[in-house]
Amino acid sequence: MGSRFDEKDFLACCGSTRFAKEMAAAAPFSDCAAAVVAARDIWFNKVDVNGWLEAFSAHPQIGHMPSQNHKSPAFAQWSKGEQSTALSTATDSSLQELSQWNARYRAKFGIVFLIFASGRSSSEILTELKRRYENRPIIEFEIAAQEQMKITELRLTKLFLAKADSTIATKATDASKVEEDRVNIIGSHLTATTGSPTGKPSHIPSRTRPPITTHILDVARGCPANDVEVLLEAWKGSQPRPHFGVTDNGGWIFQGSSATDKDGRSGQLMSMVDALNPGTYRISFNTGKYNLDGFFPFVTIVFEIRESQKWEHFHVPLLLSPFSFSTYRGS
Repeated sequence: MGSRFDEKDFLACCGSTRFAKEMAAAAPFSDCAAAVVAARDIWFNKVDVNGWLEAFSAHPQIGHMPSQNHKSPAFAQWSKGEQSTALSTATDSSLQELSQWNARYRAKFGIVFLIFASGRSSSEILTELKRRYENRPIIEFEIAAQEQMKITELRLTKLFLAKADSTIATKATDASKVEEDRVNIIGSHLTATTGSPTGKPSHIPSRTRPPITTHILDVARGCPANDVEVLLEAWKGSQPRPHFGVTDNGGWIFQGSSATDKDGRSGQLMSMVDALNPGTYRISFNTGKYNLDGFFPFVTIVFEIRESQKWEHFHVPLLLSPFSFSTYRGS
């Protein structure tokens, strides 16, 4: 029988009341993994923009203590713990700079800067804040939603661990080890890296999704792009990498193909491997079939994965309209 939780439990994981109600309705879950699958579907497909904004606003500004008046006491407690590394590595000057950049970010985007802060230093967070400040609002809004999902998944893990601790008291001393192991397999965005020369993490995660993924958002219609053919290839030519202006199509090796679903996601484009082969990859989209009156018959995005990055996850989305497109590295 699955663990039973109520709306308040799920509200501690995500500050959206719609999310909490949907999760409570979908419960009980057989285990944490089942809860995570349901949470992703609810967050991205059932919670509307107002629900996203409600969840964002529940978070304190990075570098500030969470309000103890939050609807869920556990939310404030977990939020404080997730910022512990940032706060412990901060100086008075870095906290002041964080506060200034947070204010600039809020003035530009209208939301609090949201980031999966667990284990990150104040300097790392500040660097990411400055980098994301350059994004366009539509891109940054989606990134914030993805960061919220990372936080939610971690907190679901804590929720299930808390339930296990309350029913099996003799295993309480193993709770931190259980949490570490479970967090490592929730998703590639929780992978911890080390400073070793090879860039290989001390614990190689078992991926829960392929290492290269994509999706398409139709910004002209304001919806995901459904049934678009997607092709993933890797460079294996006579040169280590393709050269600009030199045609050598024989160097591109097929890795996988798919078509986007109703959420604009492409499905599995390559096999589930822990370590990627470093090199140059390209994702091609059959956009002409989707936008019959559009300017681009197809779109190709070329990107490079370095040796030090082979354990990471690469999400390369396409933002598409009939007469323009853009991309970015997601998470």
